[in-house]
Amino acid sequence: MLRCCFVLLLLGGLGGLLGFQERDPDPASLLQKRLEDVMRGPDYKHARWGLLVVDAQSGEQVYAENPDQLFVPASTTKLFSVAAALLDLGSDHVFVTPVRRQGEVNSAGELHGNLILVASGDPSLGGRTGKYGQIEFKDIDHTYANGNNEAELTEADPLAGLNELARQVAAAGIRRVRGDVLIDDRLFEVAQGTGSGPQRLTPIMVNDNLLDFVVTPTEAGKPAEVKIRPTTAGLTLDVMVETVEKGQAVTSRAEQVQPGRIVVRGQIPVGHKPLVRVVEVPDPVSFARSHFIGALERAGVRVDASPLAVQRPEALPSRGEVERLPEVAELRSLPFKEHAKLILKVSHNLHAGTLPILLATRQGGRSLPAGLRRQGAILEQLGLDIHSFSIGSGAGGSPGDQISPRAQVELLKRMRVHPLAEPYREALPILGVDGTLAKVVDADSPARGRVQAKTGTYLWQNGLSGRYVVTSKALAGYLTTASGRELIFGMMVNNTHIKQSDETKREGRALGRLCEILHDDRPR
Repeated sequence: MLRCCFVLLLLGGLGGLLGFQERDPDPASLLQKRLEDVMRGPDYKHARWGLLVVDAQSGEQVYAENPDQLFVPASTTKLFSVAAALLDLGSDHVFVTPVRRQGEVNSAGELHGNLILVASGDPSLGGRTGKYGQIEFKDIDHTYANGNNEAELTEADPLAGLNELARQVAAAGIRRVRGDVLIDDRLFEVAQGTGSGPQRLTPIMVNDNLLDFVVTPTEAGKPAEVKIRPTTAGLTLDVMVETVEKGQAVTSRAEQVQPGRIVVRGQIPVGHKPLVRVVEVPDPVSFARSHFIGALERAGVRVDASPLAVQRPEALPSRGEVERLPEVAELRSLPFKEHAKLILKVSHNLHAGTLPILLATRQGGRSLPAGLRRQGAILEQLGLDIHSFSIGSGAGGSPGDQISPRAQVELLKRMRVHPLAEPYREALPILGVDGTLAKVVDADSPARGRVQAKTGTYLWQNGLSGRYVVTSKALAGYLTTASGRELIFGMMVNNTHIKQSDETKREGRALGRLCEILHDDRPR
């Protein structure tokens, strides 16, 4: 036995002398092993991974796993809708919302006729404009508030745009409206949105067509403070939220039980941050009309019509007639690159969902199908093979959304060298810094700030168990390695099991870990 050991040791020594010494693993093999250690983990027994990583300069493939297979892309679909909108509209495009008068104004400033606000599809209508002319957002947007306890409201007044229009109406010499106040919402047909958040895609949007309820704890055993934003006339509220001892569970919901009747129930522990809950308004037109009348009253313009009345569509003149009416006010939005930033940073489903329809309106179309066809033509002109993947929505979440990692990478490659590369890239969330990537890695992660990418999350409840299946967790974008090499990547994992809906953070951190591995390209 000792003799055998001696022979083995001798052979090992001779091997070293003859140049057969053991070598360090090949860097590509080591990268593959590190990536696959994550993807082959026990949480992904039933899952399917898709991943493609290429060098941005040379196009060299760094790693691939099912790169040409179709996956559920979730909100990475927004990469395609925002790219198409930037290419068609331009980064500096502004939405112009006019107010026109139908009738004459006498010497006393009385308008004997109607005021008509013409909806232009402006997604924010001035309600997200910051002090320095930038779009305002929080990392977790209020449109997602009902699915988590971390959503926050921006500081901007959601009625700021309506207030500005009302100020201009008053400056135009109108002191009283003897007729009605109308909203012309005929820019496009109302469509159904996808994913979570508000579901109606409409030409007029005030505060994302939402009522915000902010619940703040007081003292244990006492009612919590509940505020509504924006304050809305004609609502009947039934509010009962209790403040409980610190450490107890948060349970809170706001729901509309009938039009104009809202119930808010639950509990919130002492010391908890203010909680946001939202209710989608059933009639965005009447909601906007009511708040515009309120804005006019605040600006000193008396309105005879009731803010509680429902708009009569037959009261609107034809669209051609409206265009010929005198204009008394005009709201110009922030440039589209700011809206793109809001959509991609927080993954705003409502705004992203409207983008294809807005593209359709530029060519006389008014529907989502027409918009998606227009989007397809734009992406094809960019050089994408639109027959190799499928898109059925602007936001993600449609059964028709099926995209491969290669399609994601091809889009990102082409946008990287496009004249609009800068606003496109600046709109993406930054790993560990902001938006939906703010908390995906630890604060001391070497990859923090080195990845700009769009996230995607899509899940369904398993009716058999009450648990959840994550249909998709996805990430696609740009990554700068420790050595300064730039990579373009698309990664998706479909069909993982979790116990609670908020456990999708686990999948997010797994994708963040893959980014950390790709970032670490130092010699070993």
